[in-house]
Amino acid sequence: MKAADIILAPLSWMYGLGLVIRHMLYDDHLLPSHEVNVPTICVGNLAVGGTGKTPHVELLVRMLKDRYKIAVLSRGYGRKTHGFVYADERSTAQTLGDEPMQIHRKFPDVALAVCENRVRGIRQLQRMVPGLQVVILDDAMQHRSLRCGLTILLTAQDNLYIDDRLLPLGKLRDLPKRHLAAQAVIITKCAETFKPIDKRIIDNRLHLAAFQQLYFSRTVYDTLPQDCAKPLVLSGIANPKEFFGHVKQSCPKAQLMAFPDHHRFDKKDIDKIEAAAGKCDVVLERLLLTDLPQRLGDKLQVVAIHAETDNPEAFEKQITSYINESLRNNKKT
Repeated sequence: MKAADIILAPLSWMYGLGLVIRHMLYDDHLLPSHEVNVPTICVGNLAVGGTGKTPHVELLVRMLKDRYKIAVLSRGYGRKTHGFVYADERSTAQTLGDEPMQIHRKFPDVALAVCENRVRGIRQLQRMVPGLQVVILDDAMQHRSLRCGLTILLTAQDNLYIDDRLLPLGKLRDLPKRHLAAQAVIITKCAETFKPIDKRIIDNRLHLAAFQQLYFSRTVYDTLPQDCAKPLVLSGIANPKEFFGHVKQSCPKAQLMAFPDHHRFDKKDIDKIEAAAGKCDVVLERLLLTDLPQRLGDKLQVVAIHAETDNPEAFEKQITSYINESLRNNKKT
């Protein structure tokens, strides 16, 4: 064991004990947990960042927005506001947070709100959105005060939750056994070369329950501009390794510059980027929420991220079957 691990192990153990006690209090109904009378789909993970929640929330939005009256609810990490905030034409990354603002920009006709208290947020959405049929929750797996109808657990292929450790030794923010709260598990960020035998190995290692469905997804990026011989490529996500690998395949001479997830760009950052900029610059779409568009103008070209599952028909069937059954049951009551 490394020296750092020896120091961090007691902290990780104490953190785990706290989680055990917290979940026990909810399981024994000593802490309240609430249901809502609208179908709820939670996209969550057990680790801190880097599993691709936002692209998978957007995948659900694209799948459902033309069939149901939907809304998206997020905590709004990094925003400068508090409480319930409903997205409108005046919203910014400062009022909503960068990830919710990205979703709002791409789907302006879909109701979106942020609220730390998910139960209160859903009830407020029900008052504000007539005929609301589905609420998609971004990152609410740890919010046990809400009994979510269907939970989708994301875990990255290169760092499965079964191979990780609790904070601060690893990146797990919740107990591995909490995977049983999910009806669907998606192994994210799979390479295009991922083979059926690789899927079987992971399936066997996870030992999922009979009620859980397993899917695999890969990240798809927009095509990089072909007229850029040596672009400056910027990222602002938790784990840019996959994106930068994609960039290097298309543009071996690209300059790479990574910023932390939810990074707040100041004048010094912008000046640094502008000084390194060439004739063409490529950024992930979330960085559009900074001052870069005003400073770099037409040189800025955006690469969007999309998530695709290996079995979209089965995934859609599981999601819509849950929604339709929930809507029928709500009518009966």
